[in-house]
Amino acid sequence: MSTQSKAILALGKKLVEEFELDQSVDTLGRWMAHHIAELIHDAENAELEDQPSKQERCASAILELWRHRAELPNGKRPFEDVEPILRALESLDPGDETPRYFRRPRMVAADAEPDTEVEKWLDIADGVDFTARQLIRYCLVCASQAAQDKTAEWVALAEAAGLDDDVDVRALRIMMAEAELSGDETTGDVERKELEDRLSRLEAFQEMAEGLAADLRSKLTS
Repeated sequence: MSTQSKAILALGKKLVEEFELDQSVDTLGRWMAHHIAELIHDAENAELEDQPSKQERCASAILELWRHRAELPNGKRPFEDVEPILRALESLDPGDETPRYFRRPRMVAADAEPDTEVEKWLDIADGVDFTARQLIRYCLVCASQAAQDKTAEWVALAEAAGLDDDVDVRALRIMMAEAELSGDETTGDVERKELEDRLSRLEAFQEMAEGLAADLRSKLTS
């Protein structure tokens, strides 16, 4: 049996385990779990000549169930605990430097004649945009900490089975990477550079925010 086939079977076993065969009152869910469990048993105990076909049938059933994971009953979905933040985490990819809130104005301004005053305020808007993504991402990562262990197990199983391109798996990988950066353990050189860069940009934003606050304050007192 290939490494990937073993990984898919491991994913199937975890799905079966999640359905809690002895306690489930969901008839359809219980049937699916029994069906997958039987296919896994057949694949692992098949005669040599029958192994390829039974392993293929088993893997196909497991992958089909995995593709419909978002439709599984409440309490049985692999990433249910972090579903509310999955899409937000994906859109807040730390490697994406594209402005989030004012892409079109920024693109139009880039084609216009340079104006020092305009550029100053657009730079402030850039800083606000970047900082908003940083702070929102940090809050979402903190909110997901309670489900971190369970989530990491599902992500590891999916990646081992070759399913690491799935949208939710990619988003959760971002979440786990962020959690590592936010942790207490000493980070490596690459992670330290990333943290230093974020800190530098946050401090620069703080200065810009103070300038903006002073401008608003002067308007209130004038």
